[in-house]
Amino acid sequence: MDINFNKNEDHNKLLLSELNNRLAKVSLGGGKSRIKKHHDKGKMTARERIDYLLDKKDKAIEIAAFAGDNMYEDHGGCPSGGVVIKIGYIQGKQCIVVANDATVKAGAWFPITGKKNLRAQEIAIENKLPIIYLVDSAGVYLPMQDEIFPDKEHFGRIFRNNAVMSSMGITQISAIMGSCVAGGAYLPIMSDEALIVDKTGSIFLAGSYLVKAAIGESIDNETLGGATTHCEISGVTDYKSKDDKDALDTIKNIIDKIGDYDKAGFNRIEPKKPSENPKDIYGILPKSRADQYDMYEIIKRLVDNSEFDEYKAGYGQTIITCYARIDGWGVGIIANQRKLVKTKKGEMQFGGVIYNDSADKATRFIANCNQKKIPLVFLQDVTGFMVGSKSEHSGIIKDGAKMVNAVSNSVVPKFTIVIGNSYGAGNYAMCGKAYDPRLIVAWPSAELAVMSGNSAAKVLLQIEKASLEKKGEKITPEKESELFNKIKDRYDNQVSPYYAAARIWTDAIIDPLDTRKWVSMGIEAANHAPIEKPFNLGVLQV
Repeated sequence: MDINFNKNEDHNKLLLSELNNRLAKVSLGGGKSRIKKHHDKGKMTARERIDYLLDKKDKAIEIAAFAGDNMYEDHGGCPSGGVVIKIGYIQGKQCIVVANDATVKAGAWFPITGKKNLRAQEIAIENKLPIIYLVDSAGVYLPMQDEIFPDKEHFGRIFRNNAVMSSMGITQISAIMGSCVAGGAYLPIMSDEALIVDKTGSIFLAGSYLVKAAIGESIDNETLGGATTHCEISGVTDYKSKDDKDALDTIKNIIDKIGDYDKAGFNRIEPKKPSENPKDIYGILPKSRADQYDMYEIIKRLVDNSEFDEYKAGYGQTIITCYARIDGWGVGIIANQRKLVKTKKGEMQFGGVIYNDSADKATRFIANCNQKKIPLVFLQDVTGFMVGSKSEHSGIIKDGAKMVNAVSNSVVPKFTIVIGNSYGAGNYAMCGKAYDPRLIVAWPSAELAVMSGNSAAKVLLQIEKASLEKKGEKITPEKESELFNKIKDRYDNQVSPYYAAARIWTDAIIDPLDTRKWVSMGIEAANHAPIEKPFNLGVLQV
């Protein structure tokens, strides 16, 4: 191993340590004291409920753990968006579980909470996965109601999705394990079956205080909307549970009886581990996002037996296209090559940049995978498309548009791993969040933005200087350096993978060694949903 390998390894392991520390912090939700108060009420926390429900807690993936990270500090914060979402197995069946975290503002809905819940439903709809809601929420967070209540992708969209999923035959089961009030009361009752925990669960459109104010009736919450009321008088709920574990055991028993599903038919054989050591990834991936490395070496440590069949190996070399297997599943990989490459014509092409030929190759490969019903895996480390007169005269916009078109119209499931840079239109062409990947995750080394912090700071500095000089201010070298660093620091914060994860531009930040697990579970989920339409590029300039 050379000295650069060791430096890279130290750097990437420090990033991984930071990731694990941050995950440990958000996993505490509202903090230890609030967890204790929750336990004192005889209730399990959101994470404890999910872990009890799943067959094996380590055989699960968590969606948007960093949702809301550093976004609502003026309101006391909102760890994990106040809701925990995992994909895992219940009685051997893959499901998605959504649990309100009542240790965070009593489970109230912030704007990011709504976005995160909608993401869970989107995953369930796309993959036709059973979805279980563990409800324990005080409803909309009123100080921010204007950002969560009325719009198309706000709170009300969740109930619309309940109805749509019901019509699609997607199993939805809800357990009312705490508060469930106002409009939020529709979610469990629009599910197929609803459970309620005696004494701790309650559901009503208006609580006792509001009832008193509105119509003058004096009544306690338990009589108004407790388990006995809704299981024996109103018939709103279907099962009365004595405590949290009893409710979760009932859900397990219901899931256990669900019949088999129609399969998409993606190809899978006996999985094999990579023959090259996956831990080498820490040393291969450079410390600087500007440095080059060989993406083939990363691929070898992600795919079964470290084997792949490359498509058009000598053409368009700044994008690698190959067939391989990940945990037994047949996949088509589209990856940005980060090495400087030399073409047959003797020209040099920059690694991480998409050229005309590489865009053309990727477009053809995407079409082939769609024809063969092979899921696509995108490995992103891209700075964008090539610029300059030569590329423009060669029609880079047209070739880039073809690739974006193919990504947009692909009907096989797509999975995106942001390894390093994810800049500008390169993010789009390599299946960024806007292009409907079934799952999109980032490594701790990732950066997502229109351009790098250094490049953006240079552009913004020129604008700032021009503005100040117009006002008659003299810009000294010292002042220019100060302005540059201030702008770069602000922009660097925005390119961080945590900034993206907080806003659910990605589904998670993961240890590179968990990549195979995420892709495998993602394809297994996608296999629940047979492909219902043909691949068609539509009208396209050629």
